[in-house]
Amino acid sequence: MTTPASRPAQGQIVQTVALTKRFGSFAAVDGLDLTVAPGRITGFLGPNGAGKTTTLRMILGLVAPTSGSATIGGRRYADLPHPAQTVGAALEATNFHPGRSGRDHLRVLAAASQVPTSRVDEMLDLVGIPAAARKRAGQYSMGMRQRLGLAAALLGNPSVLILDEPSNGLDPEGIRWLRELLRYLASQGMTILVSSHLLAEVDQMVDDVAIIANGRLVTSGPIDTLRGVRSSRVRTSDPTRLAETLRANGITVEPGDDGTLTAQTDDLVRVGDLALAAGLPIHELSVHRAALEDLYFSLTSTPESADRNRVTANPKEARRARTRAR
Repeated sequence: MTTPASRPAQGQIVQTVALTKRFGSFAAVDGLDLTVAPGRITGFLGPNGAGKTTTLRMILGLVAPTSGSATIGGRRYADLPHPAQTVGAALEATNFHPGRSGRDHLRVLAAASQVPTSRVDEMLDLVGIPAAARKRAGQYSMGMRQRLGLAAALLGNPSVLILDEPSNGLDPEGIRWLRELLRYLASQGMTILVSSHLLAEVDQMVDDVAIIANGRLVTSGPIDTLRGVRSSRVRTSDPTRLAETLRANGITVEPGDDGTLTAQTDDLVRVGDLALAAGLPIHELSVHRAALEDLYFSLTSTPESADRNRVTANPKEARRARTRAR
């Protein structure tokens, strides 16, 4: 994987406090408290209309909050002395002139942001589209547009990176490349906030997650902590006897419908040794952890997280508000 020639500046904390945005009676974001830590990738998740994009736009100063605050390193985006060199963002894959080449698009941004022109070709190489640099951006595929948007976001060598659905249009190789690049940038201290609907990909990429519904925070924290204790999946010829053996040694066991056992421990050596001591053959033994998808749906499918804006005394107003909030 190609990595940036220059190391990003140490990341800064991105924080929202009681952040609220209303469009009429529609609460797109409702008292959101969110903290994104440096050196980590935070996945920002939620159903359509949950307020993710509106939140990102308020962090970037594109939408004015109704109340509350959104800061980067303790400052509002509008108060940053060098915003393009502090925060890189890619919210859409269409914010370029279709008749301008990819290189010229980045050259214009570099000039406006007082970034050395040398960064242009460096970023084109980084995102893997140097051969298309002279091609009109309007002729780019969706995946190439995503790469160009990422190149623009990284142009100023920022310490904070904010991405909205960055995997859209990327093929499996491109998704893997993106994952490795973001992990590298986080390892160098960058603060990274990624909004995405691809739960399986987010599951492999992020360190922390923040899940919102109806504009409110449902949960946040390290992804491994939110998943809970890892367990072991074990299959044997006599599951009843093995369950008794494990319980006798202080391990909680739950039988499965398919004849397997779920032991509440990730110590496979201990489970295997206990089975061996009991004279039981092991046909399957593996660590199991709750998938992010399971966690996500368990949290967003509750009555408290149901979309309260779907039922309203004024449906037309709600539809208009949802359109403005996108």
